[in-house]
Amino acid sequence: MGAKGSLARQLLGWQLAIVFALLGCVVVFSVIQSGKNFTDIEGRRLLSVAENVAATPGVRPSLTDPLRRDALPIFAESARTLSGADSVVIADPRRRVLASPDPAQLRTALPLGESTVTEGRSWVGVVGDSLVAHVPVIGDDGSVVGIVAAGKETPGFFEGIANRPTDALALLGIATVLGIAGSLFLAWRVKRQTLGLEPREITGLVEHREALLHGIREGVLGLDQQHRITLANDHARELLALPEDCLGMSVDELGGNARLPDVLTGRAHGADQIVLRAGRVLVMNRMPIARDGRELGAVVTLRDRTELVTLREEVAASSRTTDTLRAQAHEFTNRLHTIAGLIELGEYDEARHYVDLVSRAHDEWHERVSGRISDTAVAALLIAKASLAAEQGVGMRLTDGSRLGDVDEQLSADLVTVVGNLVDNALDALRGADGGDRWVEVTIRHEPSRVSVVVRDSGPGVAPELVTEVFTHGFTTKAAVHGGQRGLGLALTRQTCRRRGGTVAVHNSGGAVFTAVLPFEPVPARVTP
Repeated sequence: MGAKGSLARQLLGWQLAIVFALLGCVVVFSVIQSGKNFTDIEGRRLLSVAENVAATPGVRPSLTDPLRRDALPIFAESARTLSGADSVVIADPRRRVLASPDPAQLRTALPLGESTVTEGRSWVGVVGDSLVAHVPVIGDDGSVVGIVAAGKETPGFFEGIANRPTDALALLGIATVLGIAGSLFLAWRVKRQTLGLEPREITGLVEHREALLHGIREGVLGLDQQHRITLANDHARELLALPEDCLGMSVDELGGNARLPDVLTGRAHGADQIVLRAGRVLVMNRMPIARDGRELGAVVTLRDRTELVTLREEVAASSRTTDTLRAQAHEFTNRLHTIAGLIELGEYDEARHYVDLVSRAHDEWHERVSGRISDTAVAALLIAKASLAAEQGVGMRLTDGSRLGDVDEQLSADLVTVVGNLVDNALDALRGADGGDRWVEVTIRHEPSRVSVVVRDSGPGVAPELVTEVFTHGFTTKAAVHGGQRGLGLALTRQTCRRRGGTVAVHNSGGAVFTAVLPFEPVPARVTP
């Protein structure tokens, strides 16, 4: 039964070992119980034999009269023969043996052990290898005039088994048959549950699985039927920010937005689902696992696409800059063509008036933005977005109540992300809208401990059933109208606001109204000495 034996042989060996161990315990217990029963039963019988001898009428006179002691062996041997005891010994008060079946014992001292017979009390116990009953012979004056000892040799440890070998062999045979049958049934049952794999094969599979799971660069997550985590490699724990004791956790306990549980439980269908988690952009794929038509759980793979999305956003920013420059170039080209046409027609006054009108409108927007927005990055963004909106035939407004002072670099970068994504989303919503007055209105308010951004548009607004999900699932107002999905603009806006402890929300009021709040730590004012 080595380590390389089959599962059936290993189970058989262990089962037989357990059976024999239990059988040995039963034998030991039986021997101990048999010895105790022997002491109780035989002790009472030997005590009765000794008492009968001590009460025999001729024993007391023979002990007190030395001339009549020849009759003592007759009394002792008669009692031994009738009772079946191994020995009946009669001794005087000084323990000297006067009658014994063993002639060598005559005139020797009777061994008493812990007996209390010399005190005038009967006693039963083991002396040497024999169970002995001691009874005193009391004289007429109440003194001890002699001792009667009836003894029987105690059986050996295995004597009870040797005397009944048939029972022992039957017990051993029954135990062996039950052990073999039980081990074979258990081996069949276990092999059925382990798909016929031997222990060494199961060990090899586990070792290979652990090596594969922890060696690949993708995160792997295993879920059971109740959507509890049963497996998570190191990369999955890192990407999802899971604790070390995550096994057994329900996906609803992971926290974060509702997007992650939707993907893990399969409520969000499709390949390459995008989830934002702990500042990372993750691409997740869920594959259900089923056997014999019964679903056992699911395996979810995770890939970190934060760097890829960052590069894509940078490319998108460059593309937006290019679009803005192209829009400005297109706008300037149209104006130059108009001026050139007026000059060719000789309409010099009209050309001068047109140049003054264009220059005045351009300067007014620049002055309006620069007069209210002190942060250079945000001001430049609004000026560029105005040119892009003009190319689409959309008016760009900055409300009179807008104010933004100097802010730190991080807040400036976050404001560029939030304002840029919200304005782009508004322009997307207006791109498919019908004619009429199309506009985007921006409000930026700089308060003591926060900056609020409100972007309104004249589009169709957001469908009421999507108001609570628009940021979680990354919809735009355009997607809300036509049912499509887009990238991560609104989701990144929400992530930026939540990272700073702020909020972003949307409601409809003549169009979509997005409100973002970005808190910041106010800088203490300097006290001039």
